[in-house]
Amino acid sequence: MSIWRPEVSPQADSPHPNPEGTTSQSTKPASGQAAGDLLLGEGANELLRERKFDAWDSRIYAISPGSRGFLEQSGTWALLDANRIAAVEEMRIFGDTGAELDFSAYQMGVPELACILEGSALQHALWQVLQTQDNLTLLHPAQCKTLTVHDGQAELALQDGCCLNAKLIVGADGRDSWIRQQAGITGNPIDYQQHGVVANFACTSSHRGIAHQWFQADGILALLPLPDNQVSMVWSVSPERAVQLLALSPDELCAQVATAAKNTLGGLHLITPPANFPLRLLTLEHITAPRVALIGDAAHNMHPLAGQGVNTGFRDARQLADILLARGVQTDCGAAQLLRRYERKRKEDIYIMQATTYGLKHLFNNTNPLLRTLRNSGLAITNQITPLKKILMQHALN
Repeated sequence: MSIWRPEVSPQADSPHPNPEGTTSQSTKPASGQAAGDLLLGEGANELLRERKFDAWDSRIYAISPGSRGFLEQSGTWALLDANRIAAVEEMRIFGDTGAELDFSAYQMGVPELACILEGSALQHALWQVLQTQDNLTLLHPAQCKTLTVHDGQAELALQDGCCLNAKLIVGADGRDSWIRQQAGITGNPIDYQQHGVVANFACTSSHRGIAHQWFQADGILALLPLPDNQVSMVWSVSPERAVQLLALSPDELCAQVATAAKNTLGGLHLITPPANFPLRLLTLEHITAPRVALIGDAAHNMHPLAGQGVNTGFRDARQLADILLARGVQTDCGAAQLLRRYERKRKEDIYIMQATTYGLKHLFNNTNPLLRTLRNSGLAITNQITPLKKILMQHALN
């Protein structure tokens, strides 16, 4: 767990704005789920000391152009190895009867639809940026004990006896957020009855910068481009099917993935061991409480089929920072009206992404013949309407 707090007032033109009086807490995000915030997790010191770039990380993020701009502004993007980042120039989505929906960067008028990079590399770069800021005190490792909210401030007690007082606590501590629990923000997670199986492969046919996705009766398979003609897999399947996939030999797994992908990328060679993680939906009525704001997985969980979890979390961080920096004469960064403003501005975006992923998952994970016809017809018709495709993609580019 890492905790940091700013020591000086923010400057509007600072490349690393940190509103005075805030304390942020983070832990390592739950496996396979991106917290989508600037707060790093457990093990960051080990990443800093022992970072090796020989093996590929099977946990990858699809970073939108909007999130990339945010990372560039903070100085993080410049620290990433460009040789380990792949641009997504096109997306091809297939229904379970052959219907297809395509998106291209050229059609959208942008250099790329997204960039694919490793989670560990992003965490490492973020941690480096944090350590260059002279307006932060980093407490790492640290373990929280209690959170007490008073009228004018919050008090965060640590297990080592240290006590932090702040006007605002930002909870970025993952899907099982301790801050969320302590603040009394409750929600009822919905189990998707699916696990995400992840692994990386080398392929014999060029991926040409195309992200492929297949909606199938038994799950959703995505193959995302990596450098050197490699791809990263996210296969959302039932828990039972996930166990079966993990038990396969490397050659057997490659054969099954290639078959499910219609041999689009030719033969496959496994380059990282497969892993899996449970998928769930978490929708919260409130993402703030007195003196507390949630961002990233602490504020929302969604299905990974759209690759928007990390980007939604980055938009949380961007929105909260914008509101705090534009607060004018308001000296209390944890004031209730500021937190209400943050919550209002984030609700629509979060709802759209959660509703879209929830609806698509259930639309295609359904054996109803009528729905099968409608969903595939919908893909085919949408693919012929360029203005509609631009509207659908625009939100994902932010």
